[in-house]
Amino acid sequence: MKNCIRIPRLFIPRGDFEKWSVISAERFSHDRAYWDGVARAVHDAPSAFRMILPEVYAGEDDEAAFSEIRENMYLALEEDWMEKLQRGFILTERTVSDGIRYGIVAALDLEQYAAEPGVSAAVRPAQAFSSQRAQAYAAARKNAPLEFSHAVAFYRDKKCKIVRRILEEEPELLYEFDLMEGGGKIKGYFVPEPVSAWAADEMHVRGDPCFAVAEGNAAIAAAKAHWEALKPSLTEEERVWHPARLALAELINLCDDAVELYPVHRLVEGVDPETFCDFFRRSVKCKQEGNLLTPAASGAEAVAASDKAAATYIRQNGGTIRRISGSAELKRLAGQEGTVGILLPKFDKENLFPALKGGAMLPESTFTVGRAREARYYLEGREISYD
Repeated sequence: MKNCIRIPRLFIPRGDFEKWSVISAERFSHDRAYWDGVARAVHDAPSAFRMILPEVYAGEDDEAAFSEIRENMYLALEEDWMEKLQRGFILTERTVSDGIRYGIVAALDLEQYAAEPGVSAAVRPAQAFSSQRAQAYAAARKNAPLEFSHAVAFYRDKKCKIVRRILEEEPELLYEFDLMEGGGKIKGYFVPEPVSAWAADEMHVRGDPCFAVAEGNAAIAAAKAHWEALKPSLTEEERVWHPARLALAELINLCDDAVELYPVHRLVEGVDPETFCDFFRRSVKCKQEGNLLTPAASGAEAVAASDKAAATYIRQNGGTIRRISGSAELKRLAGQEGTVGILLPKFDKENLFPALKGGAMLPESTFTVGRAREARYYLEGREISYD
């Protein structure tokens, strides 16, 4: 099996890191106030915010938004907003509620990625994802010169020797700052190419899969679709080296003590609570406390059963489903008129890779990596075209 990790030349911002770095576009997708606050904080400063489309704004005028994003990417290159580093990884050190979480920013070879059910590959999605969302990301990637990624992929290193070895090399500190809107503190260290090559070999172990994309699945699938559409126009040699063949991701050791998988709950809106709860309880074994339902099953089984029952009810009677991170927020929202909360269980991270064997994947939004504000922030970038 060929190594599916590549060592990129990354961009980092030259200016205000805090204003540059914004959280994953998938987070706070129903909280316009959060993203409006980000826009105010960024104001007119150079920022990755100008090169993404937060999902809360999606559907308003996407074509115009994607056009503006591409213009801003070219502007970032022309106005020298970013510094291009030598070839190498970046080791991130993120302070989160569960401790210090380390990540390695690298590039994944899309030739070794597959999302089709039942297809084994070195890189696989850990969770199902929306094809509609993937199409939107693909449209944004088309003709874009750069990518800024919110994808997180897991690897396994039980003794955490890879990160320890990198730190022993006393890598150069590139940045240290507080992430906006309560995202915690982050540090980034440059990992020179020889050490990066060693780390890539150590991360790439035999496995089915070797890497599990935990977050940003739709974005990675979009990158794959873009690459497949581009390939026919390239020579064999160009296919080997073209930058669109790769997709940027933060690689995180699932065995890191600071890595926790948090459940994503469901809020059902626009329904008669009594009727919905009665229907749901006939379909899914659970306990009920007011407008809050807690399935008895564990892990992905509870998520799949709950999604199926809720979707069936909504198809027949109307209503909508929102995904909510945090049990306290779910309980608060479930107290509103016409709403029901489904409190889902935590997924045990020890079961993740075994659950993905043979090309399987978990239901969409089974878990998030860390709490809501601990998602990956857009920070490092990479060229994906020769224009």
